[in-house]
Amino acid sequence: MNPAMNLDLSGQSAIVTGGSRGIGRRIAESLGRHGAFVIATATTEEGAARIDAELAENKIQGKGRVLDVGAPGSVEDFFAGLKKDELAPTILVNNAGITRDNLLLRMKEAQWEAVINTNLNSVYRLSRGCLRGMMRAGFGRIITITSVVAFSGNSGQANYAAAKAGLIGFTRSLAKEVGSRAITVNAVAPGFIETDMTEALTEQQRAELQGQIALGRLGSAEEVAAVVTFLASSAAAYITGETIHVNGGMYMA
Repeated sequence: MNPAMNLDLSGQSAIVTGGSRGIGRRIAESLGRHGAFVIATATTEEGAARIDAELAENKIQGKGRVLDVGAPGSVEDFFAGLKKDELAPTILVNNAGITRDNLLLRMKEAQWEAVINTNLNSVYRLSRGCLRGMMRAGFGRIITITSVVAFSGNSGQANYAAAKAGLIGFTRSLAKEVGSRAITVNAVAPGFIETDMTEALTEQQRAELQGQIALGRLGSAEEVAAVVTFLASSAAAYITGETIHVNGGMYMA
């Protein structure tokens, strides 16, 4: 096999935040199928147990862990647990996120702060917590899930768009800081993806959305996971500070 196309992640440990469902779940599965030991997080013990069961069912090495990315104490406990178990992740996928949509005139400060804290501040906390281990290993991949909304904007999502746009600046800046240590930092910007949330769309809403997309359909979580897996691999060793768009041509930056 051409080493430049090698997607084998054997010997690597990967954190996937928000790994119990949707895009995060498929990312965890894809990384695991390519050989990584996967540490996928959920906000509850029940969610972590479900991750354990699904990883075992798919014959993937890994573990579900409880983590509230928006709570500094929970992040500290999470990393303390990894250290106790002698796990030093070399791949971090910042996927966890929330929405609290509202027009800005009606948006409560709590709605703004919750989205900024969970979607943006958490990436600082998790990335910082992984960097020393990556530096010691001489290898690291930080991949953050942003959104098409960071580029296009969206009415009622000023908080979400601000957080997701902030991730792009964070990605570029950190890439410059750690590139000399063989650590790459990239982002993936999905468009409209088939998830639990999009299942609630009416036929008319779905048709209107698909009309905005060059490929004429919503994307799949597996298609996002494939891009993340590529960025985590040695095949993407010379890509850093970039945002890869996975939106079917809905928005072309």
